[in-house]
Amino acid sequence: MTATTQINCIIYKSNKKEGLYLYVLKEDDFSDVPESLMQNFGEPEFVMELELDSNRKLARADTSDVLQGLSSQGYYLQVPPTIVSLLNNT
Repeated sequence: MTATTQINCIIYKSNKKEGLYLYVLKEDDFSDVPESLMQNFGEPEFVMELELDSNRKLARADTSDVLQGLSSQGYYLQVPPTIVSLLNNT
């Protein structure tokens, strides 16, 4: 991916799990997100619209991972740091 790659995305938070965020390409379009993920995510709550490029820093996600997920899958799921730590320690 080049430094000039820009993707406009919409960010939603989960109403079921604290710190769980879903990035999608179009507002209220979850067609690329697996149904089982959406069931566990709960009702998406709009957070913001964001223009991402490889130079932008995100607080709790690696920008290149988000861009890759959006480009290849049409969505990116950001999980809370505590869950990531638990997964890495198993």
